[in-house]
Amino acid sequence: MAICPILKMGDPLLLLQAKPVLQFDTPALHALIADLRDTMRAANGAGIAAPQIGVSQQVVIFGSEQRNPRYPDRPLVPPTVLVNPTITPLSQEEESDWEGCLSVPGLRGWVPRWQHIRYTGFDPQGRPIDRTVEGFHARVVQHECDHLWGKLYPMRVRDFSRFGYTEVLFPDISAAEDD
Repeated sequence: MAICPILKMGDPLLLLQAKPVLQFDTPALHALIADLRDTMRAANGAGIAAPQIGVSQQVVIFGSEQRNPRYPDRPLVPPTVLVNPTITPLSQEEESDWEGCLSVPGLRGWVPRWQHIRYTGFDPQGRPIDRTVEGFHARVVQHECDHLWGKLYPMRVRDFSRFGYTEVLFPDISAAEDD
């Protein structure tokens, strides 16, 4: 429906806890999802959360059926709309990897995440979603859901010697980014 402006780190709205969706399968919810999808695609995102476009609702979308130029060697994650999510770690095992964010343009950080998780929530019609995932899929879900809880990935960086500008850290990737 529309490509929306993406809020950037420093905007106080990104630090708020989003409100749960109370009604499913509504024109307003479908319009929000269309805006998120259009905005994510236009920015080459691996995912996006409603707060990133200024909407305090617990809605995230992630995944794609084609390779993402910002993460060219990562596995595909199935396209998903997830409403009112919860995440449960299935072990305390963590895996660290580089992350970027549409709200933190031009930067990447080495971020630890749980390696194996279960996520639950609902699709836009209110049907339950319940998946157990690992690796990059688990990372993407955790990253997007963090936006619903007022967290940005730099808040999870433990070693700031591994945080910097994408163009410096990864000159080959930065050419493909649309930040």
